[in-house]
This record gives sequence, structure tokens and C-alpha cells, in this order.
Amino acid sequence: MAIKVKAVERNVSFDKNAEKWAYVLQAELYNKLTQAKVIQEASLRSGIPKGSINAAWEVIGEVIKAWATEGHAVAVPGLGTMRFGIRSTSVANVNSVGTDLITSRRVIFTPSSDIKEELRRTSINITCYDRNGEIVKRVTSSDDGDVEDPENETPTGGSTGGNTQSGSTPVTPPAGDNGLGE
Repeated sequence: MAIKVKAVERNVSFDKNAEKWAYVLQAELYNKLTQAKVIQEASLRSGIPKGSINAAWEVIGEVIKAWATEGHAVAVPGLGTMRFGIRSTSVANVNSVGTDLITSRRVIFTPSSDIKEELRRTSINITCYDRNGEIVKRVTSSDDGDVEDPENETPTGGSTGGNTQSGSTPVTPPAGDNGLGE
């Protein structure tokens, strides 16, 4: 398995009269799997009827929602924990404390050590596209696989994610080939 990322050359200048080109990375999302698809797959893998899994899924969702609104960090089976939180500004004067200090509400997911390890071991494949949409390079990760700690919001190990350049391969696809074998 690998996480697929694309790096697209874009004009990142904020000045309308100037161009500043840079490669911008973004994960390629395949699609959003529906609850029905997940339940069907869980039924196939476990042998438990879809109706039973669906009922349990619905109840577990309600329990997680109820406990999270009470301030608990709630286990999400096999994945980690989730809780509700906020972002806010601070003030020096207690008389200025109010809900207007809250800038956003958040859902905070803290992955289990097993999920972090799976992510750390998962390679990252980057396909680079120039401003004309042509593939110009492919990169395979060779970084340390640092995984962000959502509780501290900094990468573990103090790294910025490592260098992915050592596994790079320039691509020159034949005419009429998009380089993806399609």
C-alpha cells in the first residue's frame, strides 16, 4: 500500500502582475466510501449479517456522539480515540472571558499506536506535474515516516517530514502515453 500524492506546478504569487511558480503537494483522494460499503465489507470479512453490523454501527455512533459531547475522549474501535475541542484566543483580564474567545470547534482524533505504526510504514508516492499537466518526475518516499501527534500538533522526533528526494525518478513518457499505463 502507498499514499499517492500529486505535486502540481502552480503560480503561487499573490501579486497579479508577477508569477512565482512552485510545486504544490496534495494527497490524491480516491473516493469517500459509504457506510453501506463499509458494512458490506465488514459483513463479508466477519460472517456477521449486514443487519447486525448496521445496528451495532448505528448504536456505537450514537454512544460515541453522546460521550464526546459530555467531554470524554472516546475509543473508536481499532483506530484510536476522538474527542471534541476548541481553538480560542486568550485574554489577560478575567472580565473579558466569554464565548467570543472561541475561534472554532474541533473534532480531535488521536490515532492508536498500531495506526501510527501502519502510517509510518506506508510509503508515499509522489507524481509531479508541470504547469501544462505533463508528468515530469516520480518520487518514492525515503523519509523516517514521522507521524504527527495531534495532541501536541508537532511532528514526532522534531523532523519536518524527511527528505523524499533520494527515491526520485525523472519520467519521460513516450508520445501519447500519460506515463500511468492508462
